[in-house]
Amino acid sequence: MFREGFRLAGLLTFTASCLGSVSHAQTAVMTSQYGNARTGANLTEKILNPSNVNARQFGRLHAVSVDGDVYAQPLYLPQVNVAGKGKRNLLFVVTEHDSVYAFDADGDFKDPLWKDSFANTKAGIDTVAGDAAGCALIAPEIGITATPVIDPVSDTIYVLARTKEKNRPVQRLHALDLITGQEKFKGPVEIQAKGFDPLLENPRAALLLAANVLYLGWASNCDYGAYHGWLMAYGSRSLKQIAAFNTSPGGSQGGIWAADAGFAADATGTVFAATGNGNFTAAAGGADYGDSLLKVELWWHRLLVRDYFTPFNQAQLAKTDSDLGSGGPVLLPDQPGPHPHLVVIGGKGNVLYVLDRDKLGRYRSDGNSNAVQEICVESEMMGAPASWQGHLFVQASYDSLKDYALKDGRFSEDPVAHTAKEISSATTPSVSSDEARNGIVWTIESRGFGRGGERRTAVLHAYDATNVADELFNSDQQGSRDAAGPSLRFTIPTVADGHVYIGASKEFDVYGLLDSVAKK
Repeated sequence: MFREGFRLAGLLTFTASCLGSVSHAQTAVMTSQYGNARTGANLTEKILNPSNVNARQFGRLHAVSVDGDVYAQPLYLPQVNVAGKGKRNLLFVVTEHDSVYAFDADGDFKDPLWKDSFANTKAGIDTVAGDAAGCALIAPEIGITATPVIDPVSDTIYVLARTKEKNRPVQRLHALDLITGQEKFKGPVEIQAKGFDPLLENPRAALLLAANVLYLGWASNCDYGAYHGWLMAYGSRSLKQIAAFNTSPGGSQGGIWAADAGFAADATGTVFAATGNGNFTAAAGGADYGDSLLKVELWWHRLLVRDYFTPFNQAQLAKTDSDLGSGGPVLLPDQPGPHPHLVVIGGKGNVLYVLDRDKLGRYRSDGNSNAVQEICVESEMMGAPASWQGHLFVQASYDSLKDYALKDGRFSEDPVAHTAKEISSATTPSVSSDEARNGIVWTIESRGFGRGGERRTAVLHAYDATNVADELFNSDQQGSRDAAGPSLRFTIPTVADGHVYIGASKEFDVYGLLDSVAKK
């Protein structure tokens, strides 16, 4: 019997009670980047392939209005038994207006199957104003930013929401029934910990569910105020807090950002989370972990840092706002050679670090010889790479999408392919494929977005994963026909069962094979 707070030897294999038999290996996207390893790869896409993803056969099918901005990655669960409606493929979308939507993914999207709203003006519950949090990069309101996570065993979607309740800032963890949207497990519960400020602490990193434990992470709104980085663990069935870990108890900052991607977990439930600028005293026996990749283990009611990696120039990184934690970690499949268990992390310091998960190397003042490999990139990374079939796809700011090949546990120093076009926005790519075949790399380009800047339309790009220099499609090719909604930073495309879903300002967009082709 599982007891909350006790470490399990491995992750559970989930079989959903609400799921029917799934045909042709339909894809369930229940967490950010398709799994706890955060590889960004969906290996069961049977419909979309490089031969039919083009401007003639593929395009925008729906532009769906919702009540707030959609930063979180849409989640997808196929063949769910819905009372009175039979089996449905469900799409879950959350907004900064503190709303959760469940749609029939094969319907017309005019009405959701259900909608749950945590804001209630009549009851004195509102979203947080963007400028009230000291930084208006998420504006005009802040509600739900972090990508939720689904537990198909208990038929539950977990959501972390921010509200203002009678002028008091509050953050709450919600557990909602997948079929009805009703609160479960006597939730919601308020997020509380000594030193935790619900106004300053900003949850951008995706929620993580590993071994029946929910993990939540926080950074800040810009770098406003005396915030800390936080990692907390909650029981998935009780919603009781098991442990809370402050990354900078002797100082400040050290936020867990990940640019809306997620921190990761391996098959044992060990968590890997990267921090940003902040005090670093761990090498001298302290407990502050600025600009570090942490290997964290839940042991009874404590989150323990079992190992870490910190670049030798951490002080310079912190001084120049070059967060390591602006990126998210990716756990690679087992490799041959002396370092079978690799993790990749890159941030704003223009370096992609390849590290041994079994021995991260901690800190060395004389260089990064504790890293397995360092790859120099042209600019800052804000998000995470995607890994597929021995290739790592990296999109840094003001750079082209680049493909680094992996052989015998080491990456090529230079990319083996790259796109012709450079874009200003760093992205977290998604890869869709039928196992090792028909690979496509998808990215969302956000253009002209900044403080007070114009939100121009987002652009969906698709590239052949075997040669990213071959662009298959982009949503600008046919003028307004395929135009996405106004762009937001750090959004991640979801590819599932022949459709691509992307978040935008007050809408999400659905792409797929056009009707004339799909009916053939």
